[in-house]
Amino acid sequence: MPIVMKRIFLESTTGFLVSVLAYTALFYLNNWLTSYISYGLGVNWVYLPAGLRLFLTLIFGLPGALGIALASFLISYLGEFPHELTTCIGVGLISGFAPYLARIFVLSNLKISPDLGNLSLPKLAMCTLIYAALSAGLHQWWFAVRGLDQTGSINHFFVMLIGDVLGTILLVGLIKGGLDLLKPSKLA
Repeated sequence: MPIVMKRIFLESTTGFLVSVLAYTALFYLNNWLTSYISYGLGVNWVYLPAGLRLFLTLIFGLPGALGIALASFLISYLGEFPHELTTCIGVGLISGFAPYLARIFVLSNLKISPDLGNLSLPKLAMCTLIYAALSAGLHQWWFAVRGLDQTGSINHFFVMLIGDVLGTILLVGLIKGGLDLLKPSKLA
């Protein structure tokens, strides 16, 4: 196998595995932290993994989307969702590919470079809003198509949209604050 192919395989595998593990861990942490303010099945007022979905697909592209899709499928199938294969596959695909579709849209329309070198705060805000609307819309459409009780409504759409936006803002803030703490002090 040529060196370039090995590097691409290694990068793709790494992106996939990081996405599966990071998304799963943050999902359960978010569930533990915010279960008391959950709005309904699969709908949260604050959803930190939304920000991670966006970043994993912006950074890793397709391997990130596939990792999120697998993790979300497993979380859904083994968790509170009905143990129906079709429903959980749909949830997984939407969870992984809504941010990937948003990535495709923003890279081409907002002129964000693939290495994210020119990702500014306004562009990040647009990415967040586009992703959150796409994700909430597709999830609620799927929940309505699958006939899940008490989901798939316009109220659930708006709560999921708000939860995804708030979760992304909080996650970005936490990451930025953590990176700021890691920087050497300028006073020394």
